[in-house]
Amino acid sequence: MSCDISDYKCADKGLILPLTNEYTWSIGFRAFVYIVGLLYSFMGVSIIADIFMQAIETITSRSAKIKMPDPSNETGYTEVEVKTWNGTVANLTLMALGSSAPEILLSIIEIVGNGFQSGPLGPSTIVGSAAFNLMCITGICIISIPDGIAKRIRNIKVFAVTSIFSVFAYIWLAIILMVITPDFVDLWEAIVTLLLFPIMVLLAYIADKDYCGKKPIDDESKLLELDEENLLNGDHADKHVIVEILRRLKREKEATPDDMARLTAHLMEQNQSHGRGWYRINAIRNLSGGTKLTTTMTGKTNELLETLLIEDQMGSTASFTSMSDGGTKAIIEFAAPSTAVFEKDGHARITVMRHGNLKNRVLYRVETIDGTAVEGEDYISFKDTLVFEPNETEKHIDIQIIDDNIWEPDEVFFGRITIDSEKQNAVVGRRAITEIVILNDDDPGVLEFEHPSFLFKESVGTALVPVNRIDGADGKVTITWKTKDMTAIHGRDYENTEGTLTFDHGERTKFIEIQINDDKVRVLNYFYIIEFSGLVSRITSLTNANLDSLRLQKQTWGQQFVEAMNVNGGDLETATTFDYVMHFLTFGWKLIFALVPPATIWGGWFCFAVSLGMIGLLTAFIGDLASIFGCLIGLDDSVVAITFVALGTSLPDMFASRTAALNEKYADTAVGNVTGSNAVNVFLGLGLPWTMAAVYWSAKGTTFEVPAGSLGFSVIVFTICSLVTIMFLLFRRNLNVFGSAELGGPKIPKILSGIFCIALWVVYVLLASLNAYEHIPGF
Repeated sequence: MSCDISDYKCADKGLILPLTNEYTWSIGFRAFVYIVGLLYSFMGVSIIADIFMQAIETITSRSAKIKMPDPSNETGYTEVEVKTWNGTVANLTLMALGSSAPEILLSIIEIVGNGFQSGPLGPSTIVGSAAFNLMCITGICIISIPDGIAKRIRNIKVFAVTSIFSVFAYIWLAIILMVITPDFVDLWEAIVTLLLFPIMVLLAYIADKDYCGKKPIDDESKLLELDEENLLNGDHADKHVIVEILRRLKREKEATPDDMARLTAHLMEQNQSHGRGWYRINAIRNLSGGTKLTTTMTGKTNELLETLLIEDQMGSTASFTSMSDGGTKAIIEFAAPSTAVFEKDGHARITVMRHGNLKNRVLYRVETIDGTAVEGEDYISFKDTLVFEPNETEKHIDIQIIDDNIWEPDEVFFGRITIDSEKQNAVVGRRAITEIVILNDDDPGVLEFEHPSFLFKESVGTALVPVNRIDGADGKVTITWKTKDMTAIHGRDYENTEGTLTFDHGERTKFIEIQINDDKVRVLNYFYIIEFSGLVSRITSLTNANLDSLRLQKQTWGQQFVEAMNVNGGDLETATTFDYVMHFLTFGWKLIFALVPPATIWGGWFCFAVSLGMIGLLTAFIGDLASIFGCLIGLDDSVVAITFVALGTSLPDMFASRTAALNEKYADTAVGNVTGSNAVNVFLGLGLPWTMAAVYWSAKGTTFEVPAGSLGFSVIVFTICSLVTIMFLLFRRNLNVFGSAELGGPKIPKILSGIFCIALWVVYVLLASLNAYEHIPGF
């Protein structure tokens, strides 16, 4: 009796796999190997998708300078830098391709690999991924918003267009698979499916620009017409922000310029709006221990941030009756949330008040906390336990303020009340913290050059450039200056290109000394002298370095390899244990994909093409791994597709959408783009391979066969669930009980809404799976 070792269970399921003979392997061991390989491949496709999205971000972020009429400007126009790609078009084309590339390529590869015959994995993955994105991710985003905060979709017209197309896309699938030509797709049907993609993009663009019914505007107001998302946001440090942070944290002695720069970068990054691609890339990097796109805070920078935000603690919304336990407890709090005094006043008086139960004797503690003002330098610390006697309702506390003749910005410190609630029949009220502002009454003056220009002979030897201090001379002031060449060149025509100038208290004029070189040639040459603050400039440079590290794309292959080989991109100070574990698991993928050309080459298109090819290759392996794994454990291909494969390719989108829901002001980035992406999956992910297959079979004189079967049932169930989900979002938007918004709102309705959306996804998966195993009939 002969034995064919090449004929064993599931040996013929893959296009590429198995790579070796698995005849002697047990079914359990093979299933374990394939599920591990599938999960590991999901990590790999996520990382290469990160690079692919970098290329897309580079392509779609290209900018151009345009001149807008502006009569208020001397030139008659204002020059504005705008993105050349419309945001809506970018989201529905390259961005959608970036987030859905694995699903789309899986469908294409399956058909081409099967000799242009339809397979179950690609179409079912597209429908399953769409269900997870629309229902499950939307539900998670609704729940993730903090209680009481509601976020609406801003561009509702674009959302309406993409929602209609996303539903119609699957209705169209059901019609061509089950009505017009059951179990077959004619060439015209495939072409129409593909052409619906540019039609949707065009209509969404028209809705975005609001061309229909829009009133004409004059040239002077055209500047206001530019979309906020198309304006090129600056990604460098704003010195005004840095000066304000320095003003508020000036007395933090242990804060280094690096700490200040990290905090500034964090605050600037938090105030920027980002697209869906940015959030997807950041989600992948968080999951793989890669370079973060957000500034990671250290212990010290968190302390500084807490100092900046400590006044937020003054706004507790607890009610009187809940705090006083029905009036049985005393409530102790400051009379005012803030008090301001001049430095010369010598003291600040703050008032503590008691209400609620006044019958008992209550001990409480008041202490001061440094803000920008520091105890011992700006005020005398106060820490004492005080007593409210029975029926006493008010206490005054005087805190000594130190007066000096040094100019400083207005500074703040805080008073805080604490009570031992276990020993005292009292609680702290809403104003547990009060802010004391020290208004500086010293005037440092303003520094300026005596004249806008000076003329010196070469024979002068040393040019003395006077700098005057006007409108005040309190305290010590130091500035940094440097020169800038014009026709005069440093080293040839003059020396001393930079230095510092210090004004002591009361000094009003100082001179910058610059050595002039006499070359005996009678030529008139010029150079500039520039003043700037040394500390501000240093922190600006460090902040820019931090912001540059957050850029999506790297300039060279070398930088890519450095980041690939180091956990957290080399930022070991803020790397977590999770970062180290995931970096170890994904190190191989990172090293391989570091070979992809940087997105800065050829405007991102070279990186786009190479990374797309790698995604295609990896997707081919994912298709084989999923098919063989399902075969080994007895799962139908369509069930594997709507569960394992759909979830594996959509998890980065889930984390990205949740982060966008929390950080963005509007809901567009979190859920508004999901409908467009779902429609693109059908129009491109099925329209393109079906057109290729229909052309192939038409050339052979026959028709492309696509058995409806469980796919048709899955499409109909999904269409019903998606309609319910979209209608539910519209109800949320228009009903006050939900906060009149798609995301967030009051706690209980928010949680119930999220559970409802996730439950719809569970129902879809359950019904589609039961139909695949013929436990329930199809339509």
